[in-house]
Amino acid sequence: MITVHHLENSRSQRVLWLLEELGLAYEIVSYKRDPQSLLAPPSLRAVHPLGKSPVIVDGGTTVAESGAIIEYLVDKYGQGSGLKPADGSPEKLRYTYWLHYAEGSAMPPLLLGLVFARLPKVPMPFFIKPIVRGIADKVRSGYVAPQIALHLNYMDSELGRSRWFAGDAFSAADIQMSYPIEAASLRGGLGARRAKLVGWLQRVHARPAYQRALAKGGPFESMD
Repeated sequence: MITVHHLENSRSQRVLWLLEELGLAYEIVSYKRDPQSLLAPPSLRAVHPLGKSPVIVDGGTTVAESGAIIEYLVDKYGQGSGLKPADGSPEKLRYTYWLHYAEGSAMPPLLLGLVFARLPKVPMPFFIKPIVRGIADKVRSGYVAPQIALHLNYMDSELGRSRWFAGDAFSAADIQMSYPIEAASLRGGLGARRAKLVGWLQRVHARPAYQRALAKGGPFESMD
């Protein structure tokens, strides 16, 4: 049986969702974040040296990184599932692109936004706090917010080409893309101007497999 080392409110929610879409049996080992640092507990290092989630163990095979896990599971168990477009098709090229884009391009500005939002809340001498807040506000308004808007507008426009990210059929690329879009939505980054992204997220939330994964893995909430 597949074991998922699942950190609350994290990328590993996507792995649970994929397993539900594939109809595979699995067990969850759950971990809680440190309430102050929001980091994973040290016990995860016993599973993988970086101490991060998601990590799966499938027999004698341990796989980390959500994109690698998705590719591993779809390649091994997803034949006939429709979760991966046919090799050589335009949809397959888009599928591969979005699998990598989710973490390589979409997540960095969102992560920076989280870091600079939390920075003024870190304990520090009172006379330093206004300086730190000023720097954080300038970075967020001058770089982070424009970058997030750029990427969200791009994603929204790409969904004008097809119903799902790789094409007209739902695929594992949509599962991979869910984390940055969920994060942006929870931080108020979608809105009526990005109707295609909003519609995509509504379709995601309506999928029975997504709902089952959420029931098993716990709610996804903003970490601001």
